Amino acid sequence: MTARTCWLILLSAAALTMAGAGKSPYGLRDKLAYITDANINFPGASGLNVTINTASISSAGVISVTYTLKDTSGLPLDNTGINTPGVITMSYVVAYIPKTGDQYTSYITSNKTGAAGTFAVAAADSGGVLTALGNGQYTYVFGNKAPTGFDATATHTIGVYGRRTLTSFNIPNNYASTTYSFLPNGSAVTQIRDIVATASCNNCHDQMSHHGGTRRQVALCIICHTPQSTDSATGNTVDFKVMIHKIHLGSQLPSVLAGGIYKIGSDDFSPNIFPASTSASDATATNGFRCEKCHDQNAGAKQANFYMTKPTAAACGSCHDDVNFKTGVNHPGGPQASDSQCANCHIPQGELPFDASVKGAHFVAEDAKPGSTYPLLGGVAITLTSVTNGVAGKAPTINFNLLDGSGKALAYSQMASLTFVMAGPTTDYGYTSFGSNITTPGYLTESGSATTVTCSAAGACSYTFTNKLPANATGTYAISFYGSRVAQTLLAGTTAAKTVTESPYNNVIYFSVDGTPVVNRRAVVSTANCNNNCHFSLELHGGSRRNTELCIMCHNPSTTDSPVRPSAVVAADKTAPNQAVNFNYLVHRIHNGGNLANDGSSYTVVGFGGSHHDYSTTRYPGFTPTGGTQDVANCSMCHLAGTENALPLNKNVMTTPQGLINPAPAITAACSGCHASQAASSHMLANTSTLGESCTICHNSAAVNGVVQPFAVSIAHAEY
Repeated sequence: MTARTCWLILLSAAALTMAGAGKSPYGLRDKLAYITDANINFPGASGLNVTINTASISSAGVISVTYTLKDTSGLPLDNTGINTPGVITMSYVVAYIPKTGDQYTSYITSNKTGAAGTFAVAAADSGGVLTALGNGQYTYVFGNKAPTGFDATATHTIGVYGRRTLTSFNIPNNYASTTYSFLPNGSAVTQIRDIVATASCNNCHDQMSHHGGTRRQVALCIICHTPQSTDSATGNTVDFKVMIHKIHLGSQLPSVLAGGIYKIGSDDFSPNIFPASTSASDATATNGFRCEKCHDQNAGAKQANFYMTKPTAAACGSCHDDVNFKTGVNHPGGPQASDSQCANCHIPQGELPFDASVKGAHFVAEDAKPGSTYPLLGGVAITLTSVTNGVAGKAPTINFNLLDGSGKALAYSQMASLTFVMAGPTTDYGYTSFGSNITTPGYLTESGSATTVTCSAAGACSYTFTNKLPANATGTYAISFYGSRVAQTLLAGTTAAKTVTESPYNNVIYFSVDGTPVVNRRAVVSTANCNNNCHFSLELHGGSRRNTELCIMCHNPSTTDSPVRPSAVVAADKTAPNQAVNFNYLVHRIHNGGNLANDGSSYTVVGFGGSHHDYSTTRYPGFTPTGGTQDVANCSMCHLAGTENALPLNKNVMTTPQGLINPAPAITAACSGCHASQAASSHMLANTSTLGESCTICHNSAAVNGVVQPFAVSIAHAEY
């Protein structure tokens, strides 16, 4: 009997005894969260956690580390796969911080040869000896030694990372990594390098999983990604601070704007756009860069402020790569022999934005709101308070407060524009007609003016729509708005002057048109998720659309880019069919852009002014468990908890002239945003009849008679 057969029998028995025995330790993205008594796998059979207990370097340079391996339930693991399922392979790296430096140097390097030549890179140990101590504990003695005369008073860090192979048990492989810092002489660690927290990275990246999935912490990355290491394919350094800055700035690197490319290995990062750099509608670094999206001062990194207090030529030059600090080219301060003078001019924060201070130089003008670091803007806030005469067949009046950033009344003359949007019913937007004179599909927009908007001295304002609600309207309707304050000039009269258009947040008010209870439109995604995870501040269409509740009113199932396609600036766009811009389809396609070519698909939208938006180079930052980017399986990055599981059955069909299925039923519309292949569309079409979509038969995440459907959304997207 093989070891695998033994384990299958044991796991089957364990499944019978453990089912329902307490809360599962697994989350919605773990495949084992969906175990039933019929499964051969059970909670506790999966997971890999590594904890380093001790480490040492002898006077002879012998390096050793003792660590413990456990599964998700805290049970000790056998790395051979005999006493517990799954063989575990671990790797080991070691580096130190010189007493006169602040960055790691690896004790172990190897030479790699590529198109650019032969270069050294930090490497994992080889030839060491692993000893099992029992109860999940192991000691590893490195094959490489610390060099003669190594500094026993310097901070040394050992990294351990590896994989637990479980595919033969129909369980995904597990990955883990950790680090341990110590002084070989036994003294306490005082010198560290902890500038960016892994938690900051995971806001956008879901879970960092590099090099096959085994490297999952910044603390581990910086042991190998040191100034010693160079990519042999391109000759570019893979020093962490340089590489990461360049990857995130991507398309806005001066070298790329000048026609160059930025690659590491075969990966071209030149198209990258940092999603929190400025507004989502102008995602460039030319008007500021939100450094603290990564250098988060509250994420736990002990040296999070170093990006402000310790500027260096290497770090700054990674983004400003048209500056030569040695010669002084493009550096107003002239040539710099070393980093010792950088902080004299580039102080953390100056008195004004856009100066030479670190915060000032990177400051985004739109962020100069009241209460911010540089509160130079006046602020604008609109709050919708009530709807009067909001009944079928009548022209409703929207009442609202118009205030500045200090909470005082703002004169309507200070508004450059204000447009009101009305849509309904909230059961589903898209196909309501507001009259033959209204060309916007399923919604109505009207612009306020100084003569149609009335305001009191306290800022209480109102606007009465010219058009009426449909005479046959029923249920709940919604009103929102978008607009901007009259442009303001920051630091007027100075060489740093910048003109800023400030827009209020678009709240939405719901009202019943027939006396039935008010039912808000279903909430599926969260603006807070968009902002907190990646974008910092959604500011679309010139910055005036900032709330997904408003987005879905216009980007409804019947909307395409037809109004602007005739004015397309790219000739081919003029003759191509219109493109669907229904919100769920649009957002899924945009975020999945870089994967669409794999499905033989693409997504190009014509925007305002005929602008051309091809999303085929979008690199979604989510990581797969094995280290690939562009993983869109974690729906909760955008969705409110569990809403991705509520399939939009019997909702409005989507008009999609460029789609393989037109019109596309609601579930098909949502799912085909990511599942874009012809085969996937064929599957969706085959499971739709004149009676509707049958998707819930297999893909319904709600338990039916206590059983979740086998291909439920949550199960299909589980990866771990």
